[in-house]
Amino acid sequence: MHATPRGATLRRRLRSAGGRVIRRLGLLPGGMPDRLGEDAALLGTSWPYEVIVYFADTPEALYQIEQWYDTFRALDAEHRVVVVAQDSRTARALRRDSGLDVRTVAHYTTLDDVLGRSATKLALYVNHNPENFSCLRFGDLVHASLMHGDSDKLVTVSNQTKAYDFSFVAGQAAVERMARFSTLYDAHARCVPVGRPQLDDQLRLRADTPRGPLPTVLYAPTWEGGQPSAEYGTVATHGLAVVRALVSSGRYRVLYRPHPLTGVRDAAYGDADAAIRDYLASAPAPAEGLAHGTDTHRDVGPAFAAADLLVCDVSGVAMDWLATGAPLVVTRPSTEAVIATSPLLELAPALPAGAVDAVVALVDRELGEDPTRDERLRLREHYLGDTTPGASTRRFIDACERLMAVRDGEIARIAEERAGGAATSGGPADRSTDKERGMR
Repeated sequence: MHATPRGATLRRRLRSAGGRVIRRLGLLPGGMPDRLGEDAALLGTSWPYEVIVYFADTPEALYQIEQWYDTFRALDAEHRVVVVAQDSRTARALRRDSGLDVRTVAHYTTLDDVLGRSATKLALYVNHNPENFSCLRFGDLVHASLMHGDSDKLVTVSNQTKAYDFSFVAGQAAVERMARFSTLYDAHARCVPVGRPQLDDQLRLRADTPRGPLPTVLYAPTWEGGQPSAEYGTVATHGLAVVRALVSSGRYRVLYRPHPLTGVRDAAYGDADAAIRDYLASAPAPAEGLAHGTDTHRDVGPAFAAADLLVCDVSGVAMDWLATGAPLVVTRPSTEAVIATSPLLELAPALPAGAVDAVVALVDRELGEDPTRDERLRLREHYLGDTTPGASTRRFIDACERLMAVRDGEIARIAEERAGGAATSGGPADRSTDKERGMR
């Protein structure tokens, strides 16, 4: 028996009401945005923003955008910026912490309506969330991938990068990595080196932080990764042994900084993380006025400022640390993770799981002799460009301005071609929108 139109309408309304209740109670699968948006208030309006930062994630992924807050505020001072979220919980955190304007947009049609009335030119993305395609559909914006770190992980060379018009990268090393490992992608034309703006304030803070009575070793491993080929983390294989050895030596203060996602996929990583935290919390002070500890601050800057040497995994932390000029040791995972050959990984001392007992001697040598210092300083420019505080932020803003100019030029060219085609044919101009035609 076929449902009556009235019955079908009632069922749709019940499903819609039930969906709203589920979203408002937060009864959603992990990673799913609640889509409690401001759509009704936004429809029919315009906004003054030249730049969108599109962030469709739920709160557990906030660490990906948090590192960009200072840079986005600097850009906003010259070109108005809005962060567009799909999740109301994420939006609340963004409003509280970012200092930026935030809008929660649940539906593509709302974004289409607002952008059609506004002078927005540039869209920026800090990850490869599939929901990014809700914004990537707009052809009269120029789209740039920023991501949330640069590293020698092969997962940083993602085919998803091709979805964006341009990719902002830290330095020449990233361009070369993309050119070498990404097929059918013109990395030299589409990668835009801007350095790491996040490091500008971190380097200022480090310069103003006095050294302690004992050297501080920062252990900052990554998480277990989303799949075996990206499992670069060593918390479960190296972590507690490395920390115990350094603490027991009595020569170092140890600071542990876990990745925010540690343990979300593999419980062994979560257990190892808890064991390290517990051990450091009960470890005796290495010197008067000093304490070992765990750093979970949103900003890595204070940890970088306090540390004299870094022990880390193959991750973006290693590359960012290059800016400090200080020595580092890079672990090697006991997993299926694919490790590419790179200048940094060839230079930095390696610490495989089977050699964890040698970590104290390795740290002693690196802090005492620092045999690779000159080569490491040369790599700093290759990976990061100019690390003078403030230089990367300026390069980032200048790059955004260039892309907006490229967008304006393309829109003007399309309009001229459209007008010329209409004049040649003698017929009406092509009335399809710039969004439908796209940017060539």
